[in-house]
Amino acid sequence: MTSARSFGGYMEYRRLGSAGLKVSLLSFGSWVSFKNQLGDDTAAACMQAAYEAGCNFFDNAEIYANGESEAIMGRVIKKLGWARETYVISTKLFWGLDDRPNMKNTLNRKYLMQAIDGSLKRLDLDFVDLLFCHRADPNTPIEETVHAMHDIIEQGKALYWGTSEWSAEQIREAWHIADRYGWHKPQMEQPQYNLFWRDRVEKEYARLYTEIGLGTTIWSPLASGLLTGKYNNGIPADSRANLPGYEWLKEQVTPARVEKARKLDAIAKDLGVSMGHLALAWCARNPNVSTVITGASRVEQVHDNFKALEVLPKLTPEVMKRIDEAVG
Repeated sequence: MTSARSFGGYMEYRRLGSAGLKVSLLSFGSWVSFKNQLGDDTAAACMQAAYEAGCNFFDNAEIYANGESEAIMGRVIKKLGWARETYVISTKLFWGLDDRPNMKNTLNRKYLMQAIDGSLKRLDLDFVDLLFCHRADPNTPIEETVHAMHDIIEQGKALYWGTSEWSAEQIREAWHIADRYGWHKPQMEQPQYNLFWRDRVEKEYARLYTEIGLGTTIWSPLASGLLTGKYNNGIPADSRANLPGYEWLKEQVTPARVEKARKLDAIAKDLGVSMGHLALAWCARNPNVSTVITGASRVEQVHDNFKALEVLPKLTPEVMKRIDEAVG
């Protein structure tokens, strides 16, 4: 791990598993927010705020806002004029933007080789740094997918490839296939990880960190807002849970989780920090987390999220024990 002075303070940088690439411990993602909650101008302001705080990793996906999220990020980066070597950008492929055969819910070779070109066009980039298989595809042989991802890297369209929400068994199989043929191996996984969703990162993947050098770019560290405490007294009208198409978020707001959130809030108050900062810092404290992807719909949220790094020294073994007891 290394740290460096940013415009807004100190940012820590961690290697992406066994790779030489370093990513900021806190990063910025476009899921839900781009297009749904903000347009180009606000997206630019949020990305610049993250960049000035030392963030160098910006996460995206083909399916976010049906491709418009990539287009917004591409326009923003061009407008801001960042030097290409100063940022790491990702996208993810699987869900597709077309209902026709071979273009949706697949990782077959035809889809992957065409989908990466579409993403690069929307992002207005020659290559992405990280390319994820957004879900596993039970209908395509893993060998076919691994070979296609290897070829995409060989063509210079991506630098590293990985998976998102794959099982440990599937990741290990893909790695061994690549190792057998001398192809580029999967380097990272993007799983959900937060105080309510821990087993996959902490238990299922445990051996992969040392066996294959797996890096992780974790999403939903705040459990879609539950771990900020904003749902402790009901669902606010302006929250993500009330966005069209995101009704499933309401199902996450269960009485049991709200009760645990209230216990966590009490711990945060004892430490003199916000509940959201506590939840983000807790994720970042895991040494097997390469980067914690944060989101925001306004600049103030970006500034606030990145203050979570200041909480890390407060997470002593005693505090971590209290947190474990609170969430059961």
